[in-house]
Amino acid sequence: MTAPAEADVLHRLSFLDRLLPVWIGAAMLAGILLGRFIPGLQGILEAVKIGEVSLPIALGLLLMMYPVLAKVRYDRLDTVTRDTRTMVLSLVLNWILGPALMFALAWLMLPDLPEYRTGLIIVGLARCIAMVIIWNDLACGDREAAAVLVALNSVFQLIMFGVLGWFYLDLLPGWLGLTTTGLEVSAWTIVQYVLIFLGIPLAAGYLTRRLGERSRGREWYESKFLPRIGPIALYGLLFTIVVLFALQGETITSRPLDVARIALPLLVYFALMWLGSFALGKAAGLSYERTTTLAFTAAGNNFELAIAVAIGVFGVTSGQALAGVVGPLIEVPVLVGLVYVSLWLRGRWADRSDHQATPAAASNTPDSSRNNAG
Repeated sequence: MTAPAEADVLHRLSFLDRLLPVWIGAAMLAGILLGRFIPGLQGILEAVKIGEVSLPIALGLLLMMYPVLAKVRYDRLDTVTRDTRTMVLSLVLNWILGPALMFALAWLMLPDLPEYRTGLIIVGLARCIAMVIIWNDLACGDREAAAVLVALNSVFQLIMFGVLGWFYLDLLPGWLGLTTTGLEVSAWTIVQYVLIFLGIPLAAGYLTRRLGERSRGREWYESKFLPRIGPIALYGLLFTIVVLFALQGETITSRPLDVARIALPLLVYFALMWLGSFALGKAAGLSYERTTTLAFTAAGNNFELAIAVAIGVFGVTSGQALAGVVGPLIEVPVLVGLVYVSLWLRGRWADRSDHQATPAAASNTPDSSRNNAG
């Protein structure tokens, strides 16, 4: 099926998807107001934690990711693993260019604020393994490619996070004559976040598809079951946003200048990483679906891990922790905006016949994607 004209792309989205910026804006405002004006709400939300992440946030993330991972056709993952261009580009963008760009922006824009600067560098080191799944799905990216690239990021996160933390916070600043910072990160800290925020929903999605198709067939699974669970992803996203902003409502309203200083390099980072990755994917001859997946997996960050590391190493009231918290508060609205930019570009995608066509890509047209999403 060929993509519709650009005038029809956004109109083919469901009502819930089409007005997503409105719902997210309302969720952000509701969270800020709840956190600001309901005494003791923050203590209630943080009463139970998984590591350093509030249990409500963890539940929201799991609800958000499960329906999307249940849509993945796991029998087609080999089409992604054979695509060496996508795999290599993803590794270069995520583990070489991304951390280097955040390091440069942090030092250029926050030279006088070492705590915030360190927090931003930690955010840049934590590559996304969670929320990127839903941005990719909303933008009609390749679900199978997203699953593989997120898993690849998880493996490299286990290996490279501590190494890159030492390099960008200690070794490289020392070479450049800048202030150095030590970063002691437990390997178990990284492992537990990968297992919880990727392992659980990935296992649930895989088992759901295998058991559903085995008992009722693929046609029933994709035409009947997926539309029923699809909206859960967006409800989980909105719930997560409300909780995030409720937890930080007082900080946001009481320290607006600090939040603005942290936000500026983050805005530049997300824009440059997404636009650069998208342009690179197109130049490499990838399909729209693979290019979109490449862009979102490169631009997103694992805020759960970044916050946990910042709190564990520097303390819950530290500037590093605040920078980690501001990360998703900026990332969410920016990447939602980029979903719509991506859909607009999809309508203008040229020479589709010259690009690599895959069964996974064909299954992610607006019609099939939106039908599955409910």
